[in-house]
Amino acid sequence: MATAPSPAPGELVFRDALGSDTDELVALLQSAYRGDSSRSGWTTEADILEGQRTDAQGVLEVIESPASTLIAVERDGEVVACCQLERRGESAYFGMFAVRPALQGAGLGKVIIAEAERRAREDWGAREMQMTVISVREDLIAWYERRGYRRTGEMTPFPYGDERFGIPQRPDLEFELLVKPLV
Repeated sequence: MATAPSPAPGELVFRDALGSDTDELVALLQSAYRGDSSRSGWTTEADILEGQRTDAQGVLEVIESPASTLIAVERDGEVVACCQLERRGESAYFGMFAVRPALQGAGLGKVIIAEAERRAREDWGAREMQMTVISVREDLIAWYERRGYRRTGEMTPFPYGDERFGIPQRPDLEFELLVKPLV
C-alpha cells in the first residue's frame, strides 16, 4: 500500500479538523483576536472585546456538524490557521478564521481564504460566500473588500450579555454581512 508523500518543509496542509484538535483551535482563535498575544498581529479585537472569542463547545459543534467543516491549516506539523465553512443553501458561510498572530501580514490569509472559496464552490456548488464582520473593524473589512467581498449594509446585533462571544468594551458593536460571488 502506497503512502502519501510528506509535505515539503514550510508547505501548507489543509485538513478537516478533528475533535482532538478542539483545544488547540480554541487557543489559536483566542490568540488571534483577544488578549495581549493578539496585539502582535493585526486582526486583534482586544480594544473592542475582552474575554473569550469562542469556547471548546462552540468549536466542537462546528467540527461535528454535518452542515459545516472546520479547516485546520498546518505548516511543519503545527496548526497555524483555521477557518469554518458552513453550507447555507446556495451560499457558504465563512467564519472562525484565524491565523497565528506572528504569521499575520505575510500573505497566509489570502491563501487560506482562496482555498476556502475553492472548496465551497467545487465541493458544495456554492454560488456565494457570506461572512459577518464586526462593523467597526474597518481595517479587516477593507482587507476582505480587496479580496472581492462587498459590504451589504445588512446588520445584525452583537449578542451583548452573552459572554461566550466576549465582553464588549463599547456600546456600538454589530455585525455586517459581507458577500462575494463564487461563480
